[in-house]
Amino acid sequence: MTTILIIEDQEAIARVLAAYLKKAGFGVERVSDGRLAMHTFEETQPALVLLDIMLPGLDGWELLAEIRKRGSCPVIMLTALGDIDYRLNGLNGGADDYMTKPFVPEEVVARVNAVLRRRPVYSGADACKSFGGLLIDSNAQRVSLNGAEVPLTPRDLSLLMFLSEHPNRMFTREQLIEHVWGMDYEGSDRAVDLSIKRLRQALSHWPPDNGEIRTLRGTGYQFWIAE
Repeated sequence: MTTILIIEDQEAIARVLAAYLKKAGFGVERVSDGRLAMHTFEETQPALVLLDIMLPGLDGWELLAEIRKRGSCPVIMLTALGDIDYRLNGLNGGADDYMTKPFVPEEVVARVNAVLRRRPVYSGADACKSFGGLLIDSNAQRVSLNGAEVPLTPRDLSLLMFLSEHPNRMFTREQLIEHVWGMDYEGSDRAVDLSIKRLRQALSHWPPDNGEIRTLRGTGYQFWIAE
């Protein structure tokens, strides 16, 4: 059973979310203290985390950073802080989605399903591609650079895999939203820019003569490789 970890200190909210997720067929684990959250995360190895920001012990920003150090588990931020700066902080920090309170539980379940659907699935002999020191293994959903694994969020991983499947082809933000984020995505296309920024930072040691993610001003992005 797919397990969702709810990190939320408001008992009523956590209880309602757990009930709706269980009704949708998910397994659920709950923790209300930021200091205990990472221990629970390591024990349960959830498929996705619903993460509040205002928590006792460690706050949501600190927990998000710790989760990202450990891998690419999807994270949806849940918070009463609806200011655009907070939303951008969450997305730029590696969150996969961001919902402000109050919210409808059914929408949270829908967002969980949408984020989990975005994880890429590939198969076949061509699933492992190398571009100089950059290795993209789509079957294992792993990326390594110069022999070291590159930790990426699920969305950034999906974007990199999609672009690498179409080298030297230009895509607009709208096309990338459609192919990677999905038709049900309702956020700003600035999410594409933030994801590209994170990918460039993660691949900063990839020699530009091997390849790079290029911006075509006023048009979109391209996974460029030397031919």
